[in-house]
Amino acid sequence: MSAGTPITPITPIAPITATPPVADGVDVAGDFGLSLLVLMRAYGTVVASVLGDVPQGARGYQTLAVVVRGDQQNQLALATYLGIDRTVMTYLIDDLVTAGLVERRLNPADRRQRRIVATALGVDTLRDLQRQVREAEDRLLESLDEHERQAFRTLLGRIACDVRDMDLTAAPCDVTPDPCDVTEPGS
Repeated sequence: MSAGTPITPITPIAPITATPPVADGVDVAGDFGLSLLVLMRAYGTVVASVLGDVPQGARGYQTLAVVVRGDQQNQLALATYLGIDRTVMTYLIDDLVTAGLVERRLNPADRRQRRIVATALGVDTLRDLQRQVREAEDRLLESLDEHERQAFRTLLGRIACDVRDMDLTAAPCDVTPDPCDVTEPGS
């Protein structure tokens, strides 16, 4: 740019309001998919900051959680349950073994298989990570009070349980207690 070239002023962008205007009957603020997309991006960012040292991040954390629970005892079962390609699962388990979080042990019922078992370090690490993830989630949901956060988590869990038949590899109700079976105090 030469010394004589005028600088074009930047036109300010209108601030985003909490409730965008409705244009031609389209309510952007009430768009469920868009809201989920924004929430998932924010969740991914917030949780990634907590899971930065976990082998393979969120995928490693989720795998560790299922291994600690103990009902998917071999790599193939883990891969199927979590919807992860079985060859990718091999590398993921390798990384968790290298980190000292899980071990491969002979399966006494079938010596051709190896059971995937959490180590004491893996259990302690998961406990600490769960606390940190919950704190990160609370920061993400800080616009809700504690009662609203719990209600949101319960409702989200119920929806996940209702759609589990659409994606049998996810089985969200097997990961946590079925929120539909939980009774709220005073109900």
